[in-house]
Amino acid sequence: MAELGVISLEEAKAALDKFWKPKPRDVYVSFSHAIGRVSSTEIKSKIDVPPFDRATYDGFAVKASDTFGATESSPIKLKLVGRVLAGTWPRMHLRPGSSVEITTGAPLPRGADAVVMSEYAVVEDGSVNIYRSVSPWENVTSRGSDIKKGQIVIGRLKQLNLLDVAVLAAIGVKKIMVKDRPKVAVISTGSELVEPGAKLRKGKIYDVNATSLSESVRACGGEPVFLGTISDRFSAIKAAVSNGIKIADVVLISGGSSVGTGDLTPRAIATLGRPGVIVHGIAMKPGKPTFIAVVKNKPIFGLPGYPVSALMVFDQLVADYLHELSGIPRSRQSVVQAKLATKLLSARGRQEFVPVKLVEKDGQKLAEPILKGSGAITSLSTADGYIEVPLEREIVEEGESVEVKLFRGCSLV
Repeated sequence: MAELGVISLEEAKAALDKFWKPKPRDVYVSFSHAIGRVSSTEIKSKIDVPPFDRATYDGFAVKASDTFGATESSPIKLKLVGRVLAGTWPRMHLRPGSSVEITTGAPLPRGADAVVMSEYAVVEDGSVNIYRSVSPWENVTSRGSDIKKGQIVIGRLKQLNLLDVAVLAAIGVKKIMVKDRPKVAVISTGSELVEPGAKLRKGKIYDVNATSLSESVRACGGEPVFLGTISDRFSAIKAAVSNGIKIADVVLISGGSSVGTGDLTPRAIATLGRPGVIVHGIAMKPGKPTFIAVVKNKPIFGLPGYPVSALMVFDQLVADYLHELSGIPRSRQSVVQAKLATKLLSARGRQEFVPVKLVEKDGQKLAEPILKGSGAITSLSTADGYIEVPLEREIVEEGESVEVKLFRGCSLV
């Protein structure tokens, strides 16, 4: 396989754009499985909610005009002609001078336009004494007062939450069309890796990327499918990537991307189909060994093995594509201005992303670089955000004003 030159992050995305573009799919799901999904179309209610005038409280359905003048000392007596329970339909027609006992949520009988609450009425010998007057439609929830028939209740491309699902239930919608969750095959490579929980033998380390990348995929609205920790063998890597292409929309593979004798992964992918590897080497730090391939119209992102490098490359390169596929908008990244706490040296010709911790000192906000290296996952867990050092910069001086891009909640994505 011919070696490809190192290019900028923007150039890498442009190269991928020539061979693959994310195409979101629509799928129907039950409303009970819609939370977190993004609606593909707007939803209009086919009914009024509530579908009938109903009592807001337990009490007595009346004609409001029959109660005018009622007081504690001078109650008005109305004939009691029946009872309406929630879930039943009243057959009577309320006539002047009469009343119907009614429970909360029950439909108002024809002729009634208000409800006297139970605490202001007393039943006596087939009649009810009303001790307080009510105005028309008092203590009544009117038909369509919550949702009108034809009203748009869910907009297009709305990420659905618990309340949205409750609204769908209220209008009787059982299924809704949403953006499908992209399946993402996650593969870790490295003969030195073992799964967390296994016995850690000499020369071995626990696999961090399987967990961190899978959770990053979920944060973007994707569905991770972990295909295991693969040893550094050409045949094993080829088989795992081939499987990922068959079952997933996107393939993520960490490790095995560095140029040299261990450069197995790009060579294995090159045998799976054209165009194969289209980018190998991105001018960013951490993340220079990153590669991008396309096989059978499926993108394959080869991330560095070091956890910090893998996560930063995912954040800068992969996350936006997954957000587009899932329809879930990427949260807006917060930015703060700070002074650099110490002088920072950077490699010219590489866009560098440096984790920093924000501290207050003498009334100033300072950004302290965390320079543990891309193999130390704690360099991210203890950081508040990161600063970008442009390709052309070699030195950022102490005290220089920098823009700190804050991590989004507990995730980079």
